[in-house]
Amino acid sequence: MTTPVQDKPTLSFWQIWNMCFGFMGIQFGFALQNGNVSRIFQTLGANIDEIPILWIAAPLTGLIVQPIVGYFSDRTWGKLGRRRPFFLYGALATTLALCIMPNSPSLWIAAGMLWIMDAAINVTMEPFRALVGDNLPKKQRGMGYAMQSFFIGVGAVVASALPWMMTNWFGISNTAEAGVIPESVTFSFYFGAVVLLIAVLWTIVTTKEYSPEELAKYEDPQVTLAYSNQGHLPYARIGVALLGLGLLVLAAVYVLSLGKDIVFLGGALSVFGGLFLLSNSMQTRGKTQNGFYTVMSDMMSMPSTMKQLAVVQFFSWFALFAMWIYTTPAVTKFHFGSSDVASKAYNDGADWVGVLFAAYNGFSVIAAIIIPLMVKKLGLKVSHMINLLLGAGGMLSFAFISNSDHLIYAMVAIGFVWASVLSLPYAMLSNALPSNKMGVYMGIFNFFIVIPQMLAATILGALVRFVFDGEAIYALSLGGVSYLIAAIAVTRVTYNK
Repeated sequence: MTTPVQDKPTLSFWQIWNMCFGFMGIQFGFALQNGNVSRIFQTLGANIDEIPILWIAAPLTGLIVQPIVGYFSDRTWGKLGRRRPFFLYGALATTLALCIMPNSPSLWIAAGMLWIMDAAINVTMEPFRALVGDNLPKKQRGMGYAMQSFFIGVGAVVASALPWMMTNWFGISNTAEAGVIPESVTFSFYFGAVVLLIAVLWTIVTTKEYSPEELAKYEDPQVTLAYSNQGHLPYARIGVALLGLGLLVLAAVYVLSLGKDIVFLGGALSVFGGLFLLSNSMQTRGKTQNGFYTVMSDMMSMPSTMKQLAVVQFFSWFALFAMWIYTTPAVTKFHFGSSDVASKAYNDGADWVGVLFAAYNGFSVIAAIIIPLMVKKLGLKVSHMINLLLGAGGMLSFAFISNSDHLIYAMVAIGFVWASVLSLPYAMLSNALPSNKMGVYMGIFNFFIVIPQMLAATILGALVRFVFDGEAIYALSLGGVSYLIAAIAVTRVTYNK
């Protein structure tokens, strides 16, 4: 007869509040990036079909940084604890990047700053997900992720509307001469940098962490044993398939004269294939005691719940990335009738997109309160499916709503799906992960956020250019279809209730 494993002590509402408060600051940086980077790129001379490939820095950085940060944060312990050192260094770097980004003198410097900014945000963000699993007992983890969603919404409401607020409340200009980023955007980034740093420091100062020895007391040895990653893993088969597919895409680019965004897709597939073949070589030679192999083997040994949720995440985040990339060019052209970045109509439309983004984040705050009630009544899967269907309707409606003011109604649906995507998959997943691998598995789970974003960044430009005849509004419709697929996929998920 085995002794039941003791769960961690419950935390008070305010302890959970303080632990998640820093996420509001992170979302300030994230929302400013999502709502304004396409505008900055277009202001600095990017064509509409170049925007996705310029955005590729964001998902690629997350793919690389998050599992590395997760791996090292699982093995870190010092004066600041386990996750908090990464909060601090990531927040300092993000603050610096937010101040530099709107002062970029050229398009390629702006693209480079996006890379740096996203890396810094990822260094801070990934350990926040793991901290919920570290500090909360299983029965409170759902509340912890819902609290994070709440702060994400609160932070993003203000951050997304900042350029509009700077213009309409403080009289700061939202236009500038060609090639110059408007002051309303620049001052918004400065304000966001300050808020981000203060919020993350609040969590660092007010939150304590369990030491590795304390965490070990609460770990179920049977769960740890299940993730020992023993046995031969089929790296070679996957590596050959990815490498072959990548070379095939590159050959098609050469023969059919496709764009540079498709070149990136072929190159990325080839690189990933090479990484799997390298892992196979390490496995064959017994060189497995290193961080790279650990991350690869953990990815190959994911729990079944994580594999099922990967499909849901893939299509959910493809839709989100389509929205972030194309809402500004879609709304400014389809609803405001201008693609001239120096025109008043374009900049009014771009400001309205900021308000729309603020609105969906505002509605996500309300959704974060309502969703736990939905879960109590309907369960995690049905609740998430309903919210994904709402998201599909919201995205598809952009092509049918002619009055830009009425787009605010679509943002209600987007707010619900956003809050749901940020909480319910993690609630289904968290109890399937061992505490000693919480960070690395949260980083690996990010792959299924990043890979669809990379795919969107590489193929959406070609689709808009060749299939949609330059009309960005249809990229949003494709995002709606992607949400429908995610809603179907979530019905197949099994999880430990």
